[in-house]
Amino acid sequence: MVAVEAARSVVQLKGVDFYYGDFKALEDINLEIRENTVTALIGPSGCGKSTVLRLMNRMHEVMGKTRVKGEVLLDGKDIYADDVDVVSLRSRVGEIFQKPNPFPKSIYDNVAYGPRIQGRKSSDELDGIVEQALKQAALWKEVKNKLKTSAMELSGGQQQRLCIARTLAVEPEIILMDEPCSALDPVATQQIEDTMDSLKKDYTIIIVTHNMQQAARVSEYTGFMLIQETGEPGRLVEYGLTSKIFTMPDRKETENYITGRFG
Repeated sequence: MVAVEAARSVVQLKGVDFYYGDFKALEDINLEIRENTVTALIGPSGCGKSTVLRLMNRMHEVMGKTRVKGEVLLDGKDIYADDVDVVSLRSRVGEIFQKPNPFPKSIYDNVAYGPRIQGRKSSDELDGIVEQALKQAALWKEVKNKLKTSAMELSGGQQQRLCIARTLAVEPEIILMDEPCSALDPVATQQIEDTMDSLKKDYTIIIVTHNMQQAARVSEYTGFMLIQETGEPGRLVEYGLTSKIFTMPDRKETENYITGRFG
């Protein structure tokens, strides 16, 4: 595997400010995401971690009046440029949400949904895509004999891995995970973490988590975000190798949060 320090940059946020209407939610976010690594974003609730995720695939635009200043680069290209196809962008930058959200369809149809939208309709091709995605999401062995049953019959952890498989089926480059284990028990959480560890060989992953132990376990890089005062924008206080952030942070605020003294 490529050494963490040598991995190339795939996403860069440069001097990003973000507004919901007139409210400034983020200020001067500078962040560099490296290929084939897991990056964790930590910090108290409401400091803008999930908003940073949504900046990377422009999902915030479905929420109404928002505004972005600065640059968000994917492989060196500004994803907010006028010529960017947002549908294509969201295929390249997939997202797993906090609560599993399978479609009320069969397990097979959940995974095949995206490829069908892309125009891949051959049964043999779809069969291969579904099997591969379920294997990557560590779910194939559990569901291979019941692909036509409803996804809603799966457990919460299985549903979350199904959502990962559904994202993988459209062949993204980057996977965003917004607290993907918050509704899961410890066993299901371990399965998701193991899945992340195997996926980073082929994908770049950014995860928002409130679980400090999880951030330390799964990530190579960690960013700590904070709002200094209520009503102020969220800022990235510190960013670097997880091993350093959790043992020798540069900022006192980071140390206080990681050790549970506030937040």
